[in-house]
Amino acid sequence: MTSAPTATVPDHRAGRWPRSFRLLYAAALVDGIGFYVSQLAVPVLAVTLLAASPGQVGLLGALSTAAFLLIGLPAGVWVDRLPHRAVLITADLARAALVASVPVAWWAGWLSIPQLYLVVLLTGVGTVFADVAAQSYLPELVGRSRLVAANSLMMSTNATMQIAGRGLGGLVVQTLTAPVAIVLDAVTFAVSGALLARIRSSAPRPLPSPAAGGFARQLSAGVRHVFDNPLLRPLALSTASINLTMQLTTTMLPVVFLRELGLGAAALGLFLGAGGVGALLGALSARPLAERIGHGRALWLPGLLVAPLGGLVALIDTGPMLWLAAFGWLALAWRTGIGNVIGVSLRQGATPDALLGRMNATFRFLLTGALTIGAVAAGLLGQYADVRTALVVGAAANALTWLPVFCSPLRTLRRPPVTN
Repeated sequence: MTSAPTATVPDHRAGRWPRSFRLLYAAALVDGIGFYVSQLAVPVLAVTLLAASPGQVGLLGALSTAAFLLIGLPAGVWVDRLPHRAVLITADLARAALVASVPVAWWAGWLSIPQLYLVVLLTGVGTVFADVAAQSYLPELVGRSRLVAANSLMMSTNATMQIAGRGLGGLVVQTLTAPVAIVLDAVTFAVSGALLARIRSSAPRPLPSPAAGGFARQLSAGVRHVFDNPLLRPLALSTASINLTMQLTTTMLPVVFLRELGLGAAALGLFLGAGGVGALLGALSARPLAERIGHGRALWLPGLLVAPLGGLVALIDTGPMLWLAAFGWLALAWRTGIGNVIGVSLRQGATPDALLGRMNATFRFLLTGALTIGAVAAGLLGQYADVRTALVVGAAANALTWLPVFCSPLRTLRRPPVTN
């Protein structure tokens, strides 16, 4: 594993993306569809087939992201030391095998909640490396001048996959059962790995020099880069708080839909798909919005505008309130879609190549760690108060998540910095 992709210089003719990026994009597309199907199918399986309690559903959600807290930071050092393509392929194949064990165990008659816990935890380990490597790989494939355009394409596609994956997941779960839906996830991981293997390699990617110091020193350099940077620090705080508050809602939605409202998995998939529509609209509008009002305002102003609409999700019920809640969920996701494009581009632009893996790992540690905390909090609130309390707390806290950006130099930033 000493090689790197050939397409380090992007082809700008007629706006054409280099072949290596197209393969990365295709792999993300295939992988994402399966991921969103499984993201719906796993909690539905736990609730319907294994009679999981709200606390167990919360723990399941927490374990799916706990790996970012456990190994998120050191993963950045390892990713900076390894070829990004090799990391991505290994992560895909490992996750394919892990996910496939769930339907096999179900068909054999020995599937249990503890096995689900173990599978989602270990799959999360693979996701840690895949996410950090993919975001570190992107500048290498397209060049820094096209980061906003490339991230807009990736995020808008991801939002489309949320719509298709969750909608498809709801239908598959409803008609063919949750274990069959999880098979789809295993297949897509394998196909994604095969696509990434087609990226041709040539010269080795430069690795950290001995002057960079030992493991601990390299790890701390990535953390310091994020928290000492006046642009990255408020971005990390704001985005982590968004993740935490959204997770409070997302974790309890299967319980609300399936038990409290008596709606099926298909209805849950369609509701979550509305969030995908919002994220898609946000990703598509991020670039023109940032060019019009500036990147800084594009990070905080949408949060201020949609803050009141988040309360609609906490009031979800059958009838008209279901539609109003879906609109609120769409609005929250629209804001998140904008923030993903602008925020990731800002992070990549403000970080030198040698620190990309560690910067991305630090962000993923914070952002996905926030998901873990949100899932645990949702499970505790659902278990010892009620599921509605989790929704209310999530909506109220989400209304304040734009403040860290507003109270920082990011507030009026016109364009992200460009660092080589």
